[in-house]
Amino acid sequence: MNTLFDKIWDKHTVQVVDDGPTQLYIDRLYCHEVTSPQAFAGMRARGLRCFRPGQIFCMPDHNIPTHDQDKPIADPVGRKQVDTLDKNCAEFGLTEFKMNTADNGIIHVVGPEKGLSLPGMTIVCGDSHTSTHGAMGAVAFGIGTSEVEMVMASQCILQQKPKSMRISINGTLGPGVTPKDVALYLMAQITTSGATGYFVEYAGDVVRNMSMEGRLTLCNLSIEMGARGGFVAPDATTFAYIKGREYAPTGADWDKAVAYWQTLRSGDDAVFDKELTFDAADIEPRITYGTNPGMGIGITEAIPTLESMAGVDEAGKASYLKSLEYMGFKPGEKLIGHPVDYVFLGACTNGRIEDFRAFAALVKGKKKADRITAWLVPGSWAVDRQIRAEGLDRVLADAGFVIRQPGCSACLAMNDDKVPAGKYCVSTSNRNFEGRQGPGARTILASPLVAAAAAVTGVISDPRTL
Repeated sequence: MNTLFDKIWDKHTVQVVDDGPTQLYIDRLYCHEVTSPQAFAGMRARGLRCFRPGQIFCMPDHNIPTHDQDKPIADPVGRKQVDTLDKNCAEFGLTEFKMNTADNGIIHVVGPEKGLSLPGMTIVCGDSHTSTHGAMGAVAFGIGTSEVEMVMASQCILQQKPKSMRISINGTLGPGVTPKDVALYLMAQITTSGATGYFVEYAGDVVRNMSMEGRLTLCNLSIEMGARGGFVAPDATTFAYIKGREYAPTGADWDKAVAYWQTLRSGDDAVFDKELTFDAADIEPRITYGTNPGMGIGITEAIPTLESMAGVDEAGKASYLKSLEYMGFKPGEKLIGHPVDYVFLGACTNGRIEDFRAFAALVKGKKKADRITAWLVPGSWAVDRQIRAEGLDRVLADAGFVIRQPGCSACLAMNDDKVPAGKYCVSTSNRNFEGRQGPGARTILASPLVAAAAAVTGVISDPRTL
């Protein structure tokens, strides 16, 4: 029997070019301000309109500031990109969740929370972390700007079909271990290129027991293993999350949709191109120490030494040492107790309500460390409203934290929230590349719990001790 990936892919196949790509129908195109301007310009130059504008949703998120959003954006490049998206959406008749509206946020947070991302869909966006939407049981992946234009013009895209991989994580996660830790663990085990050419289905006890927020985090990081995307078969947890959301089906349409969604699973005899299985007992809270997301360790472990890196060639070892030099770390060093300067809670990885609940639970009754600059950034205005409805804002304020306005923020250095050169930031975002959070910034990827522990102690700390 086919895998779930095969089922969704085949259902959306328009035609297959001999010895070439598949023409794949796309259910949902998301656009933001960074990768869409050239696509709109191409459409305009060819005198084209969007083929199915009702299936395209747009939102500025990368460049928007997380403070004073009622004022003009100070950075001229960011301001121009946001203004250009506004004009393009108006010209082409597209739905846009504008800055300074209650619908705005990060597109990969807003899509699921509005019920726009649904099981069985094909979803694309000019952003690699589009894999996030796979948590809904969709085939979702990032595309390039020319491909954005292709989808606008035809609602189809040309793609080579990836191979299929199933990753199962069985058992029960220990105290303080979150979906972010699971993802960081998988990256360290598989490496950042270990899933290249594959589309990953996540399965096993741990995934079945994850909340939707947790699955969204896990799928968000699929691209960091090199995968084309990652997804989770929809189940009762998925349906409960979707029901009642703004764009979700209602009435008889809901019943019909759920009946179809319940068929979306890989058969018991499905054959994957590759299968991997991991034990939840092997996963503890994790941190990264290098300059790619796969360079990570359990929080109680030491940075690997060159002697322990069997099979790595001299060029690989030189690259490894260069990465540690950038971070200011040494082989064999333990990082618990290492001072940090910034803490960032947010991004399309960990900017959801569950992440703020976890952070608030750990800092409740404590105080932010004086040395720490903390940026707590909801992934959307809907998350911000829920934070306040649940009283988490008061818990955070009592502990000395300020909630900023929604946006991509310090995930990437495209807005005001840049970490200064040489400073250490414990970040819940998805990438720790050189300069990702600002020129010379040193990024340590972690879960909301590890970030909260650093925020109140001022050093890298094991949240299980707090």
